[in-house]
Formats: sequence, C-alpha cells, structure tokens
Amino acid sequence: MEIQILSGVYTDDNNTEIRTNYPLNLVPVPLQSGISGGYLRPADGLVQNGTGPGVNRGGIERDGVCYRVMGTSLCRVDSDGTVTALGDVGGTDDNLVTMDYSFDLLAIASGGNLFYWDGTSVNQVTDPDLGDVLDVVWVDGYFMITDGTFLVVTELLDPYAVNPLKYGSSEIDPDPIVAVVKLRNEIYALNRHTIEVFTNTGGDLFPFQRIQGAQIQKGVIGTHGCCVFVETVAFLGSGRNESPGIFLGVNSGASKISTQDIDETLTKYTEAQLATVKLEARNDRNHKHLYIHLPDKTLVFDSTASQAVGSAVWFVLSSEVVGFGRYKARDIVWCYDKWLIGDPESSAVGFFNNTIGSHYGNNVRWEFSTEIVYNEGRGAIFHELELVSLTGGVAFGTDPVISTSYSVDGATWGQSKSIHVGARGNRTKRLVWFQQGNMINWRIQRFQGESDAHISFARLEAQLEPLAY
Repeated sequence: MEIQILSGVYTDDNNTEIRTNYPLNLVPVPLQSGISGGYLRPADGLVQNGTGPGVNRGGIERDGVCYRVMGTSLCRVDSDGTVTALGDVGGTDDNLVTMDYSFDLLAIASGGNLFYWDGTSVNQVTDPDLGDVLDVVWVDGYFMITDGTFLVVTELLDPYAVNPLKYGSSEIDPDPIVAVVKLRNEIYALNRHTIEVFTNTGGDLFPFQRIQGAQIQKGVIGTHGCCVFVETVAFLGSGRNESPGIFLGVNSGASKISTQDIDETLTKYTEAQLATVKLEARNDRNHKHLYIHLPDKTLVFDSTASQAVGSAVWFVLSSEVVGFGRYKARDIVWCYDKWLIGDPESSAVGFFNNTIGSHYGNNVRWEFSTEIVYNEGRGAIFHELELVSLTGGVAFGTDPVISTSYSVDGATWGQSKSIHVGARGNRTKRLVWFQQGNMINWRIQRFQGESDAHISFARLEAQLEPLAY
C-alpha cells in the first residue's frame, strides 16, 4: 500500500489535537510521475562566495547590481562575491533596513534615518521635517516614508527636502502605521489592525488620496512582516482582537493562507518577536514561495503547489543539524543570473545551489513524516517499508545513512532504524527497511537524515499483513 508523504501529522503536547507536520528542509512538489502524485526534493543548499563588513540587514537589485546593507555599511556585491563598502548608513545588526530606488537614487531606511546612494556617495536626508523613518518606498517621483503616524513625501524637484504641509495620514482606525508597500502604483499603508490604499491625485498638498472602499480590516505586526507576493500584499498580522495569521490582501479583503498548524506555531511567539519577522517572495522554477523568517526557523508557503493540490502547501527551513535554528539565507535577490543571499548571523554572502543541501559547508537535517496509518482498528504487521527515491546524488566518497522510527500516539517515537543510501552514481539503490514491527491501532512513520544524503523521495510503499482481531 502507498502511504502519503508530502505532509504528515503528529499530536500536540496535550495529545488532544492532531496537527500537521510539514517537511523540514524538503520541498513538496506536486507532479503526476506515474509513481505518485508528488515528491519531496531537497531544499536548495547555501554556498558562500564572499564576506562583507557585517551581518546582512537588507538587499536589493538595481540596474543589474546587487546592493546590501551589511553591518552599518551599504555595500555592492559583485557576481564573484566580492563585497565593496560604499558608505555608512548607521543602525544596528538587529535593525533591518528597507531599500527602494528611483531613476537616479537608491534609498535606504536605516536606524530611523533616510539615506541615498547617488552612484558616487552615500548621503543622509537631514531635513528636520522628515521625522523618524520606519519604511520607504518610491512612487510617482516621490520617496514616501512613514514615521508611524504620518505618510511623508519628499519634494518632486528635491528628494532631500520635505514640506510639512504635505503630510498625509491613515485615519480609518487610530492604530499606528507600520509599513508602506507599493502595488500597481498604489500605496498600501499597513497599520497595526487595518490597511488603507492610496492613489496619486496630485494637488498642492499631500498628493495621494485614500481610495474609499479599498480598506482591509486587518493589519501587519512588524515593518518587515509584509511584501508583494503573487500580485497581492502578503503580511503577518491580524485584525483588532484577533490572533496572528498569514494573509494575502486583495480586492478590499484579506484571504488567509496560514493553516491551523501555522497559526498554532505563530502563537508560540510574543508580539515583540513577531514584530521582527521578515517576509519575502521568490518566484523560481514554477514555484512561488513566500518566506516567513521566524526567530528560530523559516516557514514557506508555495502558492503554485497549493493551487495544484487544492490545499495549502507549506514546508519548513532551518540551518541546524539538531532541532531547529535560524535559517541562514535572507534578502534573496535575483542578480547575475542566480539567487544571491545574505546571512543574518554572519558576514557571509553567497547564493543558492540546488545540487547540494548543506548550508555554507555544514550539514543540516531533513525530516518528514506520514499521515496516520490505520487499518480500521484491526492493526497490522509491517513486513517491509520502501522509500521509492532518486538516489545516487550524494557527495563523492560518501555513503550516508538515513533512519526511520514510528509513533503509536503521535507524540513519542520509538528507536530509529538506519540504512545506507548508497554511493554517488548508485541510482538503482533501493531504500528498504524489513521487519518494522506491528501496530495495534494506528501509527505514524517518520524519516530523518542529513543534507549529505541528497535524495528526492517519490513514494512510501508498505507491505502489511492485517491482524485478525
């Protein structure tokens, strides 16, 4: 019999709820292959090719060049990983930056201030009417910033000047403005509990006017907890008197994409922790991924796969070999014909590589589990388990092991049983476990390994003998 592996289940600490267990460092891919309706492939590895002056705080591509803020420096990152510091923009390592550009300036919101890179030097906007800078976006010739209370635009003819008579506000609800996003040349003012949409109507004072009826009755928790994704505004937030979730803001409404298990995960963090979360989008190889970078792991939603299977497809990324840890790829930038990355914990810069699974040369663990195997309460003997896999892609000179274990309650797991996956080039290796015990009622199977076992998994096949009760 075939056992589904694209996502599994477990029970919560109180053993009162069945929850979804998403694959770790494995990407679900819906595909009718003849073997199964989908498979799990290793998540892209991280390769370091350079070092900068500090940890990564933000990145962007402009005119075919990758720029990053590393430490307190604005840097140019070349194709070979060479990092050149261009100027100081202040701030601290835990203070993420926002970057956007006009025809001739690159703007950086860092440490409450606004800076411009003009191609020669980094200059700070010192107009006292600017106020504290939380976020910045360029629209219709203006740089628009928010200080948490107002929407502020620079002068059309002088981006270093601000006229206090041209302040705007988002007043549908007395909640603070957290971020600003541009979508279809409209400005989304993301407040803590609401979102308002503005369009440029001109005039002598604040040139943007609220679009009546376009308000969304949910808001974002943190400045960097939002981004443009599949032609919508994706955000981590909630409405007034609601618990947090992940939403897509579209057509004056908010469509929730987080599942019960994702929501349960979010409730494990405080509001202050969620305010530091960063969202970013990546459209790659027919995958449309939304990354939610939590303090100790990253959750990823796949829009394309979700549409294909008719339900939300999520997976988890982590840079640890034991337990969970912060995912060490941030501010993903398509530049020089590859996906460039920065490290939020070190000065490393690098790129994604889909031929390996390690992170900057270090192994990370992968894991997935099955749905509940149930034989109508009659139990069964497990004579054989086979993972139908694409083997032979491991590193030269290695023969890694992977293991399986099972649970009869969804919370505790038995002893792991390990097998070798074969050397590189051994593409006919079959991954089989024999004499895998029995179940009286039901059980969940779990599989684990490290990134040196670089394998895709297409199907789990079990040979069972029903028990006659």
